[in-house]
Amino acid sequence: MNHKLTALFGLKWNPFTPDLPIEALWRHQHLDHFCWRIETLVQEGGFALISGDPGSGKSAALRTLAHHLARLPDVRTGVLTRPQSRLADFYRELGQLFGVPLNPHNRWAGFKALRHTWLTHVDATHQRPCLLIDEAQELAANVLAELRILASADFDSRSILTVVLCGDSRLTQLFRREDFLPVASRIRVRLTLDYLPPDTLADWLVHSITQAGNPSLLTHEVITTLSEHAAGNLRVLATMANELLAMAAKNDASVIDQKLYLEVFATTTDNRRRSARGS
Repeated sequence: MNHKLTALFGLKWNPFTPDLPIEALWRHQHLDHFCWRIETLVQEGGFALISGDPGSGKSAALRTLAHHLARLPDVRTGVLTRPQSRLADFYRELGQLFGVPLNPHNRWAGFKALRHTWLTHVDATHQRPCLLIDEAQELAANVLAELRILASADFDSRSILTVVLCGDSRLTQLFRREDFLPVASRIRVRLTLDYLPPDTLADWLVHSITQAGNPSLLTHEVITTLSEHAAGNLRVLATMANELLAMAAKNDASVIDQKLYLEVFATTTDNRRRSARGS
């Protein structure tokens, strides 16, 4: 973080950037319940889904879940970082995540080795390994089908892996396709992130600046104004607040108030209107 921001505002970090420390992430009631449900799902196995529009907090929810699972005994978690991979690279990454040396050209041997590793873990701990997949709308149908078969045993009566898929509305649309229905029908736990009302966005702002070390960074009036003009989207809200923070640092202001908000965003709106008239 810029040292000027730290000194000027007394912040431990920038509260409006995506790379917040895990302890600073906002946990609302629905996310807490979802983490608890996944905690129980790893004892049984199966699929779960986090869905929502861009900027609704999906990746932050997945980070929170990963941190939650890491604190549980005997829960082994892997994070798939390249969901758009073809089958060979998909197997390579699974092998790396779960410590299984695989030859992607011998998929049958890889299939057996992964399942043996997972079954051994389940028998020893009674907990299913957990695979987290962000941007899951990028998964190819044959990769998702392979994952479904990998994760089940005994004629599909026993799940040996817990899979959490996280994606935007394209993923939920894909689940309506015939080749995705076998997975869609197996989703047992869902967290749907929607547009948020202004009072909830205001709570997020208060939480963010408090965790960063300066609960007085934004005036109450600015918090209300930002929350009402963010279109219910956390990413839009954070982007607007970060723009104000940068301008406040440039002006050596100690607090972000309504006057600064009008200077920044009224100027932006006027410039857009002039550009529209000129075109």
